Formats: sequence, structure tokens, C-alpha cells
Amino acid sequence: MENTSWIELNRKALNKNISYLKQRIGSNCVFASVIKGNAYGHGIEQYIPLAEACGIKLFAVYDAYEAYRALSIKKADTGLIILGLLDQSQIEWAIINEIAFFVFDSDRLNATIETARRIKKKARIHIELETGLNRTGLDADDLPPIISLIKKNGRYLSLQGICTHYAGAESISNYLRVQNQYKLFIDYCKTLKKAGISAPHHSACSAAALTYPNTIMDMVRFGIAQYGIWPSMETKMHNLLSEESGFRRNPLKAVLSWKTRVMSLKTVMPGTFVNYGNAFLATSKMRLATIPVGYHHGYSRSLSNTGHVLIRGRKADVVGMVNMNMFMVDVSRVPGIEVGDEVVLIGKQGDLSITVASFSELTKMINYELLSRLPYQIPRHVV
Repeated sequence: MENTSWIELNRKALNKNISYLKQRIGSNCVFASVIKGNAYGHGIEQYIPLAEACGIKLFAVYDAYEAYRALSIKKADTGLIILGLLDQSQIEWAIINEIAFFVFDSDRLNATIETARRIKKKARIHIELETGLNRTGLDADDLPPIISLIKKNGRYLSLQGICTHYAGAESISNYLRVQNQYKLFIDYCKTLKKAGISAPHHSACSAAALTYPNTIMDMVRFGIAQYGIWPSMETKMHNLLSEESGFRRNPLKAVLSWKTRVMSLKTVMPGTFVNYGNAFLATSKMRLATIPVGYHHGYSRSLSNTGHVLIRGRKADVVGMVNMNMFMVDVSRVPGIEVGDEVVLIGKQGDLSITVASFSELTKMINYELLSRLPYQIPRHVV
């Protein structure tokens, strides 16, 4: 049975993005592909094989459920890291399956050591340090007991990394905060090294790696940039205007397109209200197309009377309210339109395009939110 819409993932675009980002970080830096939020809406199951074909050997997820999904798809020699939620009851499963995970408090470290000792298998961990995001991470007061625990129980632990996360590297307003975090992270790493604890350092997400080269270190956790989307307009312009980046055209290509088809057509006369309520009144004779997508599918209600789609290479404006499962567009100036015609919600058609960024601006959602809200049940196809 066909769904009301579908998502296409462009293999060529992804390959270009990953090649470009690898070039930016250098051959000695590990590329960790962040696939939390259902691979930023691209679909974990569909995205992993695509990324592996581009040479990716390490994926980062948010929780054990995402790790479970990734585990059944990835190649045997591809690594996994859990960045966030991992219940104590799931630690044994993670260790057995050689899935690394962040340790950001003493409770998790103690539970990890106890579990590793019991099952006689080393746990792969990354020590997360609190440097100013004030979310998760070990701060200065935590370090002495943590150092003691790690040194006493080294036979149960495989330290894969020492890391932190920046508080908004995509915005210049956070410049001082990010710089202070970087300095504190380096100080913490020096403290750990003096205590005999060392491992690869990683602190950069997409925005940090593309804005602050000193944050690249031994590994970068690339999220939104690998999907062909800039973390922010500031990040894009910084790179466009920077001589270091070496480009004058956008090197990132959107991987995702979202499409559907015209469901029905009808003509309405002047003075006719369209759809629920009185949000839109036809002032002339109009040809309307019904689109079988609504806010249930991730097409925001805020696009009522403001959004647009592409049909037959032409722009068609949303008229009236976006409903749970459908909305209407004005196709009066789309010649030859027929039921079943392809409708582009996000992506290119002919010479026109609707980018994720422009779509996000109309919905008042950031790129990350828009993408991750695309429902699981929309089919994802590789093209």
C-alpha cells in the first residue's frame, strides 16, 4: 500500500557532503556520523548503508533504542556510540554488543564498572566533561573521584574518548562562551593526562568544526552538515566569506526531498470560503488542488495561507488552513495539471526549489526540529 507522501535520499549528494567534510577535518580526524532523531528525519535504517558506502565507520545515536535499530543494520566493523540515555538495565546489553557510551556522572560509571566486572568484558566509554553547557558532564569537583575509579578499575574499562559539547557554536552571540568552554576542556584534559588518563579528544559538532578549526581535535561528531544543511545562516556565511574554506559556491547538497501527489482538483467561484472556517476567501475564480498531507504528517499548520509547493515546475501557494491530513493549493496558473501529478514539499522541481531552510523559516521551526519531526511511517527511498 502506498503512503500519502514519500521521502527521497540522494546518494550522490551525501557522498559529496561527506567528502567535503572529511576534507575540512583532515585524514587524521575520525568522522562520527550523528544519526539521532531518526538520522535527522532521514531514517536510521535507510541512512546507515548510504553513509557506510561513503566510508563512514562510526555512528552516534542518542539512546539504547536507536542503538538497537542501528545494530541490526550496520556492518560488523562499524562502531556505535550512545550519546545520551542508557538505563542501568541496558548497560550489560551495550557492553556485550561492544557499543560505546558517554559517562557523565559517577552513578553511570559505578554501574558500568560493576556490570563489566560481573560479565567479564570491558566497557567502551567516553568521559563527558562539563565545560559550560550545564546539561550533562563531569565538572571539576567530580574529577578526583572519577580519576580514582578509572585508575582502580582500568581492567574493566576501555576509554575510547574524552569529550564535551559546546553551547551554541552556530551563533556568534555564543562566541565568548564557546571560547571559554574550549579553554576549560583543554585544562581538564591536561589534568586527566597528568593523572595518567588519556584518550582521543572530541568536542566539535558540525557548527564548531566549520567555525572553530581548533575544536576539530581527534574526532568530529557531524550531525546536520552531513545531510547537506548548514547549522545556521551565520555558519554558512562565515564559511562562504572565509578564505580558509576555499569555496565560493555552497559545497553542501541537501540529501532529503519530500514529495507527494495531487489528490483531487476542483474549481471555486468568487466569494467562496475555502476549507475550514473563514481563513481564505476566493476573490476570483480559482482552480484548487488537494494535497494529501497535513500536520499529522509533519506539514505544519503554521503554513496555512503562507506555505507553497512545486507542481509541474511552478509555485503553488497554500490557501486556507492546513488540516490533519490534507491542505489546498492554488493551481490556477499551473497549466495542464492532473490528478496524480508530483508535488514537491521540500526539494527541487525544474528550476525551482524549496529548501529545508526556507521551509523552516515559514514554519518558525529550526532545521533540526523540522527534519526530526518527519514521521517514521513516511517511506524513505534512495535515489
